[in-house]
Amino acid sequence: MTTTLKSKLHDDLNAAIKGRDELRSSTLRLTLAAITKEEVAGKEKRELSDDEVLKVITREAKKRREAADAFAQGGRAESAEREKAEGEVLAGYLPKQLSDEELTAIVAAAVTEAKAGGAEGPKAMGAVMKIANAKVAGQAEGGRVAAAVKQQLLQG
Repeated sequence: MTTTLKSKLHDDLNAAIKGRDELRSSTLRLTLAAITKEEVAGKEKRELSDDEVLKVITREAKKRREAADAFAQGGRAESAEREKAEGEVLAGYLPKQLSDEELTAIVAAAVTEAKAGGAEGPKAMGAVMKIANAKVAGQAEGGRVAAAVKQQLLQG
């Protein structure tokens, strides 16, 4: 049985091909290839759950962002724009990202929860990250969460 998200990617790919949307079709093609690669990576082929498909899309979107930054720093604006545009196509399939304020509030609650559980000082980082990541659930990148946690632990 196919996941709903994966079949949506397939449908959108077909629509993009019919509409001659080169950017969208190549981005979705690469993403579906990454999903397939993940499905055959283990000992036996399996279908990915929607959550697993989301993780692949998140990873692909992050690759585009990092590539866009690298191209921009290397003075290759055209390539950077292309990567950025591909990232935006993928962002449409991801949960809405948290604002900085929302993330800060979640991390603050996680810090309080971790302290109540006895986690103090630098060692609290792991405990807070575990709590915060569970609450964030794909709505903010790990790096953003870690930075917010570090900032709040230093202030606390």
